[in-house]
Amino acid sequence: MNSLERRSVAALASVYAMRMLGLFMVMPVFVLLGDDLEGATPMLIGLAIGVYGLGQALLQIPFGMLSDRFGRKKMIYIGLVLFAMGSLLAASAESIYVVIAGRILQGAGAIASVLMALLSDLTREEQRTKAMATVGVSIGLSFSLSLVLGPLLGSAFGLAGIFYVTAALAVIAMVIVARLVPTPHQHTSSADTRPAREMLGIVLADPRLLRLDFGIFALHLVLTAVFLIFPTLLQDQLGLPASAHWWFYLTVLVTSFFAMIPFIVLGEKQRRMKPVLCGAIVMLALSTAAVGYISQALTFAWFVLFFFFMAFNLLEASLPSLVSKESPAAAKGTAMGVYSTAQFMGAFLGGSLGGMLLGQVGLEGVVWLMVSVLVVWFLVALTMPAPGHTASFVVQLRRQAPDGLDDIDESLRGLPGVQDVVILEGADTAYLKIDRRQFDAMRLADFPFVRPMNEI
Repeated sequence: MNSLERRSVAALASVYAMRMLGLFMVMPVFVLLGDDLEGATPMLIGLAIGVYGLGQALLQIPFGMLSDRFGRKKMIYIGLVLFAMGSLLAASAESIYVVIAGRILQGAGAIASVLMALLSDLTREEQRTKAMATVGVSIGLSFSLSLVLGPLLGSAFGLAGIFYVTAALAVIAMVIVARLVPTPHQHTSSADTRPAREMLGIVLADPRLLRLDFGIFALHLVLTAVFLIFPTLLQDQLGLPASAHWWFYLTVLVTSFFAMIPFIVLGEKQRRMKPVLCGAIVMLALSTAAVGYISQALTFAWFVLFFFFMAFNLLEASLPSLVSKESPAAAKGTAMGVYSTAQFMGAFLGGSLGGMLLGQVGLEGVVWLMVSVLVVWFLVALTMPAPGHTASFVVQLRRQAPDGLDDIDESLRGLPGVQDVVILEGADTAYLKIDRRQFDAMRLADFPFVRPMNEI
């Protein structure tokens, strides 16, 4: 990356991380601190935790499309203002209903798709995968940090303090966008990173992608639901005060992260991703079921959460990679848009359904919900063919007459390792879906219609 790209990626990744940090920090403490709110019930507490996901799921793609018309930065500012307003509303609340309204406003600032589009505007095609990976790492770090900062801030400043910090993070994010993120003169987003209406039907009809979408839906449903019951178990049954929860989560997250790395390597390098994926789902289901048997042993609770997050981190890291590999050529942006919608809908239903069951049935009802969803996911994953090991490859073309594109398509498909080709007529760009072990990019130099890198 050049210096402009590095600055743009670092700034946008930090904006994304701050926003996700603000959304996640309440998860490990809300069930403990929300009881003091007027009108609080288990169902409404669950709704308050997960309702942000509804706005995120419904507004991601509309925000992205509006940014094409009105500008990326303008929509990012609007989203961050909504996020800050929601945070301030929740911070000033004495009623659970006002907190729910604040969380809905937070979720309405659905700028993830706009941030990705702006990232695409500001990076070259050959650097885009690296840029997206940087954003992915920032999201993972923000989630881990939220489980540590949430209990610390909650014990020091209460629930209102967390929401005030969240509002401050939104303001800082706006300053970063204004001062550090360049303004592109025109939108140059590639079709491979932006949702496209014409690709939606193809993505929704792909059974491989639908299985992965259900997977992220189930994963975030379970993640949201587990925080309805685990903080209470730590405090009430195990005697661990809320102010000490941060070190419990910190030790679990650090050790589980390193524990899952060998399985990522096994799945990717040895091409055994399907058994690794199914094994992680089984581990997640068993650790979730074990939550219902935590009694007086803090060590047992630590190992339950260790195996839970070992499986969670493995699945959270693997699923986006699989979506990218299984996406049709030039449809990665659309596939990731549907995937993100499924993720946030899972968070919404995990909080709302989990809260309802907690109020009506108790802890056992939430555990049964989580285990049932994971069993269904395991059966869905078993029917999935072994994931492919493909990657996207972008080829810049010399300008061609439309009637010559069919010949180019046929020539590119004839290369070893090329599985799919999509050519964008107006952009002089071809998107290839390739198997890296068979594909040799040097052979592209033999084709007169391919632009050499020094001409791009």
